[in-house]
Amino acid sequence: MAAPSMGGVSLPRGNGQTVRLPRGASLTDLAERINAQPAALVTALFHLGEMVTATQSVNDDTLQLLGAEIGWVIQVVSPEDEDRELLETFDLTFGDEEGDEEDWSARPPVVTVMGHVDHGKTKLLDAIRDANVVAREAGGITQHIGAYQVVTELEGNERPVTFIDTPGHESFTAMRARGAKVTDIVILVVAADDGVMPQTVEALNHAQAAEVPIVVAVNKVDKEGANPAKIRQQLTEYGLVAEEYGGETMFVDVSAITRQGIDELLTAVLLTADAELDLRANTEQDPQGVVIEGKLDKGRGPVATVLVQRGTLRQGDSIVAGDAYGRVRSLLDEHGNKLKEALPARPVQVVGLTSVPRAGDTFLVVDEDRVARQIADRRQARIRNAQNASMRKRISLEDLDAALKETRQLNLIIKGDNSGTVEALEEALMKIEIDDEIALRVIHRGVGGITKSDIDLALADDVIVLGFNVRAEGQATELANREGVDVRYYTVIYQAIDEIEAALKGMLKPVYEEVQLGTAEVREVFRVPKIGNVAGSLVRSGTIVRNAKARLMRDGAVVADNLTVESLRRFKDDATEVREGYECGIGLGSYNDIKIDDVIETFEMREKPRD
Repeated sequence: MAAPSMGGVSLPRGNGQTVRLPRGASLTDLAERINAQPAALVTALFHLGEMVTATQSVNDDTLQLLGAEIGWVIQVVSPEDEDRELLETFDLTFGDEEGDEEDWSARPPVVTVMGHVDHGKTKLLDAIRDANVVAREAGGITQHIGAYQVVTELEGNERPVTFIDTPGHESFTAMRARGAKVTDIVILVVAADDGVMPQTVEALNHAQAAEVPIVVAVNKVDKEGANPAKIRQQLTEYGLVAEEYGGETMFVDVSAITRQGIDELLTAVLLTADAELDLRANTEQDPQGVVIEGKLDKGRGPVATVLVQRGTLRQGDSIVAGDAYGRVRSLLDEHGNKLKEALPARPVQVVGLTSVPRAGDTFLVVDEDRVARQIADRRQARIRNAQNASMRKRISLEDLDAALKETRQLNLIIKGDNSGTVEALEEALMKIEIDDEIALRVIHRGVGGITKSDIDLALADDVIVLGFNVRAEGQATELANREGVDVRYYTVIYQAIDEIEAALKGMLKPVYEEVQLGTAEVREVFRVPKIGNVAGSLVRSGTIVRNAKARLMRDGAVVADNLTVESLRRFKDDATEVREGYECGIGLGSYNDIKIDDVIETFEMREKPRD
């Protein structure tokens, strides 16, 4: 039944019925679901004080505001539910399947190494797998996630263990959270000479939220001042009680430099896995898993590091990972060696995708390339709509006048070596809070070198281009230099954050504050031909400076403001300044209403530094 709404607009009343919409849906999408005219919904929102077009992506709050007004309960579908519904349309599911008992087999534990920045996580992994990774990390700080598999021995049997290294810098919170989600066991690295730090607690919270067992590696025990017992004591406050204190958490004293305790740490991981977890997976179902990292390789094109969670991934499989798809051209291990197949809990690099997937995306294998392309296209449209809705600010009728005025905006293009760092850098930059006068907008982000098309886009929108561990390629450098495009290169994330914050502060309109220079008391007034009245004065405080701003005070009240000290003399000589305790003659230009006992106050306007 149609009921009149605001402004005489006729809209179908929902009477409390629920309508489900994907994140970033438009008013046209809503109109189709409730059998209404898009124009009527635009008018209804206008009367609610929101300016939205029919095809514009609308954020969740605005959709629910409109729904409440017209009697519909609008349920915004989460990305996970939307993805599940999308897969169901292709008769696919993402998750465990029972399968036959004989299809299930033991799999290696997946271990994430977490801890505070600079507590030795990467050096510890270095020692475990005998590969010098930390030397390749800018400033010795992990800038992305790496996944590796090592083989160790327990009770005479060779056992593989998969390791994931997560960054410790505070900007990589989302990446640590993802690391915890794909993990069976967390190794919490704490430096024996430093103790529990902010990222230590954050990593611990991620691990406990994911409900995974924790093994504590007390690192740097070889250093002077190391106190492993203090670490055990500190961590009891967070619910981690060492076995030797009667608790259940295994603590191992290690040194990444001397390799002390490395074997014991691997043994502790395997013992924890055997005691607390039943690590088995179905190797025969369609392969599924999660993208750990993605990058653009010059020789191979898009390369995704994936962790197979169930099934067996083979060369030639049709794969869809997030909004990327393709046929698996080759599988590579962490050393670049080709593999024929990847079993569950095996991290592997996949070559053959059409684009670089985002870290944290799920991947699955489908029967046909056509199905993979259709799923990827729909995911891409969904992601784009959601991004458009989150980027677009709500403009109310009251704010429309202000919105139409000139806004100061810093536009950025972010390019990086892999998808995780691009995402983390964008998230960190968007959290910078300076002032309501200016805005930060990322108009494009991507993986790989800075291309000519990036520079062309920068020219069109007056953009700063950020390259994180990547450089401009070929013609792009020449074009950027010729057109004066600001291209900045970074290898450490906090340098990028600091410089962009400084750039944003530089865009703010300067704020000036008045600084008093000096005061002078008028003792006599002299009439000088062709000049006017000159105040014979005694400088009471500070300094009187020629050409300074001035105001005239009489009996405590301001008589005249916006004056200038146009002439300043000591006896018959011109002076640039006269200090406290000295007499002088002060001329205030054409202003002549000066009387004995008046006070001349001089000041200057100085730019106020912003915090």
